[in-house]
Amino acid sequence: MTANAPITPDILTVPRKKAEGGKTNLVGMTRDQMRQALIDIGTPEKQAKMRVGQIWQWIYQWGKRDFAEMTNLSKALRAQLAESFEVAIPEMISRQISEDGTRKYLVRIAGGHEVEVVYIPETDRGTLCISSQVGCTLTCSFCHTGTQKLVRNLTAGEIIGQVMMARDDLDEWPTPGTRNPDEARLLSNIVLMGMGEPLYNFDNVRDAMKIAMDPEGIQLSRRRITLSTSGVVPEIARTAEEIGCLLAVSFHATTDEVRDKLVPINKRWNIEALLEALRAYPRLANSERITFEYVMLDHVNDSKEDAHRLVKLIEGIPAKINLIPFNEWPGAPYKRSSGNRIHAFADIIHDAGYASPIRRPRGEDIMAACGQLKSATERARKSRKQIEAEAGVKS
Repeated sequence: MTANAPITPDILTVPRKKAEGGKTNLVGMTRDQMRQALIDIGTPEKQAKMRVGQIWQWIYQWGKRDFAEMTNLSKALRAQLAESFEVAIPEMISRQISEDGTRKYLVRIAGGHEVEVVYIPETDRGTLCISSQVGCTLTCSFCHTGTQKLVRNLTAGEIIGQVMMARDDLDEWPTPGTRNPDEARLLSNIVLMGMGEPLYNFDNVRDAMKIAMDPEGIQLSRRRITLSTSGVVPEIARTAEEIGCLLAVSFHATTDEVRDKLVPINKRWNIEALLEALRAYPRLANSERITFEYVMLDHVNDSKEDAHRLVKLIEGIPAKINLIPFNEWPGAPYKRSSGNRIHAFADIIHDAGYASPIRRPRGEDIMAACGQLKSATERARKSRKQIEAEAGVKS
């Protein structure tokens, strides 16, 4: 297997299909896919690229869903588009707002499945935590999301649709003909830290993030997008080459023995293999630092010895270490480290020359904190036939 060979498990992604009434959703298409879709309905090839650019701006820069509002297109073309296509995003089922301003959305996608999305407002930014799968295949023992069986991958449209839904809720689509610079945005950053392992859904995540970064669309800098992986080593180089966003790693342990229990994917790609891939990443993506996420579990991974081992392990990697107080959930097998142990750990990291911020838990009162996301209705793995039937996909 080569380094660039896809290693995604056999996980169903609902293919792009026509909605009721025979309309195809444009959301999530690449520019090339949209161009071909326009040609297929009769758009002259010489015009297709220009039409894609116009439609792209209406959908992703100004948030328009109704072709009738795309006023720089002819009335005839608008009517033709409305007959063949739709601009549809996932449906918001509920919104909870925490005492600290964090918003948690329950979102319904094709087949009636649900994922959770979290918006975290801060003084200098607004971060949207989005999901890439329904459920998760990794079963990390400290993560509530990991107790939900994997159902399927999200499509590119369902991934970027979460961003569009949040911008709807925040009412921050700019007026057509204007731009919305980063510093003025409520939603200025994206983190792929919601439900699922993004690198097990690589192609759809890549296509969605390219839409988010497109200068004629949502216009987020690649440095405002962070992808978090538990350590799918063969896809890390591809992330640098094909997405180029910042990278975070769910590290959480300093020995293979402990990490095997906390993050079972470590049994396939151990700490040594993971660190080797990470050492190459900053050069490939020209990123400043890798973020190491480290959940603080009482008397499991939070000793001073662990802190010293961590410093030794990441030597030579441009890095910062996010220390995450464990967000407890009903039935969780671990407890949060004490404040004294967390601060002692942080001091060792800091004294070694690494930034070691202690993450302030956000949205705990609405179960929106890191590791707490889990849609209530998805409790068990379903067969491929069940998923296809629910999504309206014919075998």
